[in-house]
Amino acid sequence: MSFSSIKGLLSNYSPVSEEFPADLEKDAHAPLNDGEASGSAAKPKESKIIDGRTVSDAIIGLSDGMTVPFALTAGLSALGDTKVVVFGGLAELIAGAISMGLGGYLGAKSEEQSYRATLKETENETIKNPSSVTETISDIFAPYEIPSELVAQLTTHLSSSPMLPSFLMNFHHTLPEPSDSRAVICALTIALGYFIGGFVPLLPYFFVGPNDAFLALRWSIATMIVALFLFGYGKTCFVSGWKGSRNIRRGLIGGLQMVLVGGIAAGSAMGLVKGFQLLASDGQ
Repeated sequence: MSFSSIKGLLSNYSPVSEEFPADLEKDAHAPLNDGEASGSAAKPKESKIIDGRTVSDAIIGLSDGMTVPFALTAGLSALGDTKVVVFGGLAELIAGAISMGLGGYLGAKSEEQSYRATLKETENETIKNPSSVTETISDIFAPYEIPSELVAQLTTHLSSSPMLPSFLMNFHHTLPEPSDSRAVICALTIALGYFIGGFVPLLPYFFVGPNDAFLALRWSIATMIVALFLFGYGKTCFVSGWKGSRNIRRGLIGGLQMVLVGGIAAGSAMGLVKGFQLLASDGQ
């Protein structure tokens, strides 16, 4: 492994709000020998996969939306009034989506502030304590069994490079720089996921009479069993993979787990409402 090859590898990591110096960029793109050149002629295509954090936000919103509002509507169904279920469910959906969205926004903003604080601390460390930074660079390359001479060259180069804070943020702190739109996207994703997930169990109540809450509850339960299972299956397979008997088995287990969690939440809510009704009737 040559010095230029390693610098070319490091260049794949995004710098922090700066560009590579001309000499480093030149070395990173320097021509290799014929064997290496033929293998690296094709430029890698940019990935079009959705950001993993956005997927995680969507899963958080859908997961909460498919359990909490479902439990609420199931509990309110014990009152037997369809309007109460619809109005109460819609109020919870709107309030819950706003609350979840604000929580996601504040969380993403805190993540951004934490990144900026760590970056500033790293920049100060490179100026005030260069010897500690040198040791940190050596520790980063230690697990890769790179020859000590090459590590020394890399350490010397990086110690005098303006890209040193970027290198430390990527390889030492392993913190990716958050985008400017991260907080807004996070808030919208979680809020929308919560509303969509919670609206599913509420749909049957729009198609029954004002006193047919129990009939709508049966349809809501059937709808949610299917929705929870599909969500649990898709969530699990999205992580582990879609093909193969092992991944299918994991997806089935994930779907059954989601159905179990939703069933426990709905049963608990209905039991509490029934208990409150009995207490109220005994008190009269």
